[in-house]
Amino acid sequence: MGYIIAVCGKGGTGKTTISSLIVNWLIKNKKARVLAVDADPNSNLAINLGFKPKASIGGMLDEVSKNPSVIPQGMSKPEYIEYRIQTEMVEADSFDILVMGRPEGPGCYCYVNNLLRDIVKKLVKSYDYIVVDNEAGLEHLSRRTMRQADTVLIVSDDTSVGLRSARRIFDLIKELDIKANKSFLVLNRSNISADNKEIKESGIEYLDSLPSDQEVLELSIKGRPLSELSSGSTALKSIERICRKLWP
Repeated sequence: MGYIIAVCGKGGTGKTTISSLIVNWLIKNKKARVLAVDADPNSNLAINLGFKPKASIGGMLDEVSKNPSVIPQGMSKPEYIEYRIQTEMVEADSFDILVMGRPEGPGCYCYVNNLLRDIVKKLVKSYDYIVVDNEAGLEHLSRRTMRQADTVLIVSDDTSVGLRSARRIFDLIKELDIKANKSFLVLNRSNISADNKEIKESGIEYLDSLPSDQEVLELSIKGRPLSELSSGSTALKSIERICRKLWP
């Protein structure tokens, strides 16, 4: 199985930006086959990477749960769901994007969620690195996608509220019995030092921070991918430092 890195944090902290930058760094520096998993219904990971998603897996699960007749004769439900996952992935030259979404219907999704977990577990074996952009509730790590990660990056701003939320997510990882080899705190749009009292009191091992970057904001406003950042981008320099710490 490839190396799984899960990026999580409360809304608005910059999880998707950091996930996108890590994917781009891995492609450029590791020459690796990468699977980018957009597991936050409110995120835009595919757009940040320069692609428009075809559809979400959540929408497909809705369709299967509400109308089982969509499954062709002679094909089992597991075979059909695996086929749909493969056909609805966004495929680029050096990476693939899997947009999870979330089922919207009122029905029980336990069966298809279990199928999905088994299929994704098999799928990730085909990649060197898997970068998961999570929602704060860690739904895809806890139930639907995978129950383990080699590294979890908990993204926060440097406010007291943000750091308390990061601590709650850190505790939630333990409560849900998610197998995380290492968990780190990453501060976004921040310039405070690792000696900050609130960082120490969070109890999460501090990895690094990214300062505010006007280029990132401008590309976001224009809906442009982060691969267009200039070499002088402070975000690029920071993610280079972070990734070198994770993969010396």
